[in-house]
Amino acid sequence: MPKDLVVLAYSGGLDTSCILKWLIQKNYDVVAYMADIGQNEDFEKAKQKARAIGAKEVIVEDLRKEFVSNYMLPAIQMGLVYESRYYLGTSLARPCISVGIVKAAMKLGAKYISHGATGKGNDQVRFELSVYSLWPQGKVIAPWRLPEFFERFQGRIDLLTFAEKENIPVSATPKAPWSTDENIMHISYESGVLEDPSTIPPKGIYKMTRDLQTTEDYTCTVDINFDKGLPVSIQIPSGQEKALLVNDPLSLIETLNKLGGQHGIGRIDIVENRFLGLKSRGLYETPAGTILHVAHLDLEAYALDREVLRLKKYLQDKMADFVYNGFWFSPEASYTRKCLELSQDTVTGTVTVQLFKGNVSVLARRSSTSLYNKDLVSMDIAGGFSPEDSTGFININAMRLKEYARFTAQTKL
Repeated sequence: MPKDLVVLAYSGGLDTSCILKWLIQKNYDVVAYMADIGQNEDFEKAKQKARAIGAKEVIVEDLRKEFVSNYMLPAIQMGLVYESRYYLGTSLARPCISVGIVKAAMKLGAKYISHGATGKGNDQVRFELSVYSLWPQGKVIAPWRLPEFFERFQGRIDLLTFAEKENIPVSATPKAPWSTDENIMHISYESGVLEDPSTIPPKGIYKMTRDLQTTEDYTCTVDINFDKGLPVSIQIPSGQEKALLVNDPLSLIETLNKLGGQHGIGRIDIVENRFLGLKSRGLYETPAGTILHVAHLDLEAYALDREVLRLKKYLQDKMADFVYNGFWFSPEASYTRKCLELSQDTVTGTVTVQLFKGNVSVLARRSSTSLYNKDLVSMDIAGGFSPEDSTGFININAMRLKEYARFTAQTKL
């Protein structure tokens, strides 16, 4: 009788390696699926390891371009920032990976998809909601939520014991006392020694960005070009010439990551609210994303109507919640994204930023579609503005304040 086929989201680490072996012992055929979204990983070594454990097949798919073009840059365009600080690097990666693994599962005729996300985290929700949205008839095996698995494997020690018994190769490098998630947009650090919010992060924990004490002592100026809110290219001036023009989305992010990293840009240390109701402390470094968000925010203020800008702020906060909570493919997210994209029709232009010692400073902006009217705002010419109109404007707005003051004047003085 043929075995049911499971496609496992495989990282090559201890958890998913043990899950791979456990699924095989549960009489499944298992295909290990790895998505390259820009993490620093030896994929060939991981493939060999999965095969040695018993994977029927190992798939490594390069999704870097898809991740940048279909998730990261649209998030910049929409202005997505969760709880005003987190740029959603991990949250955006999950739907991208889900598309890849669901396509693989459907192509292979698999019955199940499996993953190594824990029962307390956000990723299990993001991953499974995406899978069910893309593949309604599909089924998910989440070992860390199954009593027969989590009662057997209480933690890392039990996994190591299992790995030794089953001859699963384990890295000789001591595991850092925290966990990381990495892609081309960011690296996150959480758990372990970071679970105490009062603990100062260990020195040397960050990988993408330099400490401010070791950053460059010179500034870097970058022109960032947007088309309807989407970053399309960057130029790095040198004297009177444009020394470097980058207009490939993947190269654009790689270049800004390098420059931002050299200048220590994009680090945050926050306590956030998980969808499950828990609070968690996380460290994030997002160099390119931080630079692009700062530039895009400036161009929006320059190019958008005031009330559209304020309405968009409400919608982008809702969309950030949808993405963080795993609803990228939901009907509400689809509707909200279309609204946010529509708001960007006039957000075309160039923002010049300066990078230095952890800061992104806006120096200038240019746009042929901006609503900025130099003559109208000028202090030197009337430009079609009638100063006497302001008198009536002030009087009308003061009326409500005067009425309120009639009843509160005694308490104010």
